[in-house]
Amino acid sequence: MKFIETRGNDGNHPLEITFSEAILSPIASFGGLYVPKELPDLGEAFLNKHRTSSYKELAKDLLQTLAIDIDASVIDEALALYDKFDDPANPVPVVKVRDDLYVSELYHGPTRAFKDMALQPFGVVLSSIAQKRGEEYLILAATSGDTGPAALETFKNRPNVRVACLYPDGGTSDVQRLQMVTEDAPNLKVIGIKGDFDDAQSALKRLLGSQTFKETLKAKNISLSAANSVNFGRIIFQIIYHIHSYLELVRQNVIVMGEKVYLNVPSGNFGNALGGYYAYKMGLPVEKIIIASNENNVLTRLINTGRYDLRGEKVVPTTSPAMDILISSNVERILFDLFGPERTKELMKGLESERFYALNDDETMKLQSLFAADYCNGAEGKGYIKEAFDGGYLMDPHTATCFKAYDCCATKPIKTIVYSTAEWTKFSPTIANALTGETGARDIDALEAISKTASTPIPAMIQGLFTKPVTQATVIDKENIENEILSFLN
Repeated sequence: MKFIETRGNDGNHPLEITFSEAILSPIASFGGLYVPKELPDLGEAFLNKHRTSSYKELAKDLLQTLAIDIDASVIDEALALYDKFDDPANPVPVVKVRDDLYVSELYHGPTRAFKDMALQPFGVVLSSIAQKRGEEYLILAATSGDTGPAALETFKNRPNVRVACLYPDGGTSDVQRLQMVTEDAPNLKVIGIKGDFDDAQSALKRLLGSQTFKETLKAKNISLSAANSVNFGRIIFQIIYHIHSYLELVRQNVIVMGEKVYLNVPSGNFGNALGGYYAYKMGLPVEKIIIASNENNVLTRLINTGRYDLRGEKVVPTTSPAMDILISSNVERILFDLFGPERTKELMKGLESERFYALNDDETMKLQSLFAADYCNGAEGKGYIKEAFDGGYLMDPHTATCFKAYDCCATKPIKTIVYSTAEWTKFSPTIANALTGETGARDIDALEAISKTASTPIPAMIQGLFTKPVTQATVIDKENIENEILSFLN
């Protein structure tokens, strides 16, 4: 499998690289990203082959079909981490909630969020590559709440790897913050910044593209990579669960093989949706990918109007904070796939310099032939949480945004797969408010109230956070990020 660049080649980067090279150095020419040069057509034969396969069997065969340059033993070790999920036989349950709506629960891993699906195996793969090459790596992560805990969990105490994780101070749930600031492994550094997620992600991208920063690290014999979904090592594992979820509907006799479905994805940085798009490109029978947003509805506007307009925009804090993002990095990979490198470079440079770009009418129609979108405000989301709970299903506020998108965008009477990206435990005050009207509850009180009301236990890894000591108390201005990281490395 070879990778090429979304914005074309600058003459300083190779024209093509391998999967392992794309993992180790995820930023391409002109600040672009790496994408597969080509994808295989899996066809119905591949799906039929895995009609009764386990998640790990499906994953291994897909990775082998994609021909990534990772040793089979490393892949086996990476995929074995799914055995530590709630149900090793089925790490991603797919549950019926409405007649035509099924929820794919991606949060049954160690940090109770969908990022575990990709980051658990990714940590093994990257660390193994670093060891094989005899190199030390600094992994940068920027988080709106879920990537950080998952990245820290997968990389803690792994050889040849150190992690610096940036999060917006006050911009995550208390549980998400505690998952990060109570990590005590010596190879981890957690840095709160005074700003929002876009500030954290912009800092990450600047450092990844900074030759000066790389030279400073090189003097310490350290190379640089990233755990965000700008890294295709994340995306490749996010393709798998879309195929698995479809096969689950076949296994449950909800659909017949070859029948089309909607994929309904709550979207922040667009990596989850991109995984679904690549699955569709490889032959998964998909009618459309429905994008659900919160009040930071830049993706809804892009898909419905063809305009990516951030002029005068600021991130709005919401009840679904993992989606409080205005610059969705993985949209760039869609632009490349639809419009090519020259147009992608033009559009992205416009976004970076003017905070704006506009697709022409033909481009907009092409985008809309693949995607539909709507957004859900906090009050609407709480209404969907209460409605689902009254029907016997407990969900988090990010999943709730998909129910609004389902009502507005699923225009054909076909089955919809909603991707639930976080467990209820990550956002308990919002859910408690939706169920009882109670406001201002602390996370621990809200957790206990919901646990009692729903007759469901609080997972031990969440319960234990409230008695763990805080070991990572750093909060700084965003201008001091580089110095703080270098101080950690020293």
